[in-house]
Amino acid sequence: MSAVPLVAVAHGSRDPRSAETVRALLAVVRDRNPGLDVREAFLDLSEPLLSDVLATLPRQAVVVPLLLGRAFHARVDLPGLVDQAHRRHPRLSVSVADVLGPDARLEAATLRRLREAGVAPGDRSVGVVLAGTGSSHAPANARVAEVARRWSAAHGWAGVRPAFASAAEPGVPAAVAALRARGAKRIAVASWFLAPGLLPDRVRDLAGPDAVVAEPLGAAEEVADLVVDRYLAVADQLARTA
Repeated sequence: MSAVPLVAVAHGSRDPRSAETVRALLAVVRDRNPGLDVREAFLDLSEPLLSDVLATLPRQAVVVPLLLGRAFHARVDLPGLVDQAHRRHPRLSVSVADVLGPDARLEAATLRRLREAGVAPGDRSVGVVLAGTGSSHAPANARVAEVARRWSAAHGWAGVRPAFASAAEPGVPAAVAALRARGAKRIAVASWFLAPGLLPDRVRDLAGPDAVVAEPLGAAEEVADLVVDRYLAVADQLARTA
C-alpha cells in the first residue's frame, strides 16, 4: 500500500461524541488496512485541526473528506485550507480525494442501521424519513432526495421522504406529515449523518417521541472501506505519475 499518509478530515463539532465517532471509524480503517498511515483532522471546532496536521507532514498527503456530499465545506472550506497549507509549506504536496457520497456503500450502511433499529424492508405500516444535514447548495440536497426516491420504490415501506435539519426544505415535521398522509402508522428515521451531534439530535426531537430513529453511520465497515477506496483512487494516480 502507498506510503503517502491518509489524512481523514471531518467537519468537527462542539459535541464530543462527534470526534469520538470519527476516531472509532478511523480505528476500523486502521484495523482493516495494517500499515496504512492514517491521520485524523477536523475543519473546525475539534482538534487536531487540518492545518496543524498538514504542518507535521514533510512531503505529501492525500486528504479524504469525511463528508457525505459536496456542500459548502467540501466546495469552499476544505479547498481554502489546503490552499493555505500549500502557501505556508510549499514543499508539501496535498491532494484531495472525493467526498464519500454518493456511493452504494453509504446506502447499505444506512439501511443496516435502520435494520438494527428494528425497521425491516417490506413493512407497509412504516414511513421512513431519510434525514440529512441540509445545504444551501441545491445539488447536495438533491442527492439525498434521489436516494429517498429510490428507496421508496425498492423497499416496500409506506413511503420514504427526504428531510433536512437545516438550510433546506422539507424539514422533518413536513416529511413526517407527508408520510402520515400516505398511510404510515409508524415513523422511522434513517440517519444520513456520519456522527452524532447537534443536528442529528434536532432531527430526533423533531421526529417525535414515537419515531424509531436509527443511529448515524459511525464506524461502519462499509464507510471505512469507502474511505480507503477514496484514498487509493488518488494515491494510485500519484504513484503512476511519480
